[in-house]
Amino acid sequence: MTAEIADELYEAAFIPEKWPSVLTRVADAASSTGGALFMFTDGAPARGKAVPALQPLMEEFLADDSLRFSTAAARMSAVQPASFVDVDSFLTPQEIAEDPARIRLRALGFGAHACAAIALPTGEVAMYVFQRALKDGGYGPEHFAILDGLRPDLARASLVAARLGLEQARGTVDALAMMRLPAAVLSRGKVKAANHLFERQGSIFAPTAFGGVAIADEESDRLFQEALRATAAEPRARSLPVHGASAGSPAVVHVLPLRRGAHDLFGGGDLLVVATAISASALVPSPTILTGLFDLTQSEVRLATALAKGLSLKAAAEEAGLRFSTVRTYLNRIFRKTGTNQQSQLVALLKSAHPLQH
Repeated sequence: MTAEIADELYEAAFIPEKWPSVLTRVADAASSTGGALFMFTDGAPARGKAVPALQPLMEEFLADDSLRFSTAAARMSAVQPASFVDVDSFLTPQEIAEDPARIRLRALGFGAHACAAIALPTGEVAMYVFQRALKDGGYGPEHFAILDGLRPDLARASLVAARLGLEQARGTVDALAMMRLPAAVLSRGKVKAANHLFERQGSIFAPTAFGGVAIADEESDRLFQEALRATAAEPRARSLPVHGASAGSPAVVHVLPLRRGAHDLFGGGDLLVVATAISASALVPSPTILTGLFDLTQSEVRLATALAKGLSLKAAAEEAGLRFSTVRTYLNRIFRKTGTNQQSQLVALLKSAHPLQH
């Protein structure tokens, strides 16, 4: 079921009218009744999609400041939880009772909320909120486990949706142009179409024989070719670090499967390759961007942020109240996920905030 939902997420990324149905699928999987996606961008109006029953309230929410800047929304925007959390645990009973958005939702029969804020490398924030019916009580660990298991796919689908502005792309060329990121469509490992930004990224991508593509950095290319082979056999999105000297500023390459309607939109292509650099914004401070790139857990995020602030591993362990051996385990996991193997490399990656050349 999770694999089917992931396929639908990547379809919705390119075909926005699919979002209500896929949000319903995610909500059902986590024993929820409602669900919504909010997209926040510097200097632009908030955008969003919701399950059919909540779409009218979503439209009102986006237009009405008293709802959009409600206590719960403001609190989650400030906290930006990397993993799904119980929203009520961040509010007082009085705030819950008086929050205008919650009052409206209670009238519709919605109770507990689960929320995650995904910091995107392009500077946007995607916020997912799911609700349980009042009669069903709160969220339990089993519900958060399901939602967090889907979070990496929610993050990557959000990256595409943010670039497209939750608008419908009409075809391959249109979609690649709207991405505003270096992107190429692959079919059986060969480049089927690419935008001009992709073609300019000679420091990252290199053409190979018979229309193939590689990554200029040798170690990064090894991971990239493994991802292409694995994704062809098992349709699963992957994010890979590109931080070799030949690539210049650290970047990330995403390999996304094109399934269902997205497969047709891209003329039968089976993979989309997208490059992003770590680009901080007022909404997204640099270290937190990696939570949406490398699927870090909340504990790993805290450690990575502490290291980015200049703390030693021992000091980070003391600050978190954890054993040094536990923190060392977290660090090794972070190394694997980010493709780094030294603490200095990781800190350099965390502190990088250089956009790709357009």
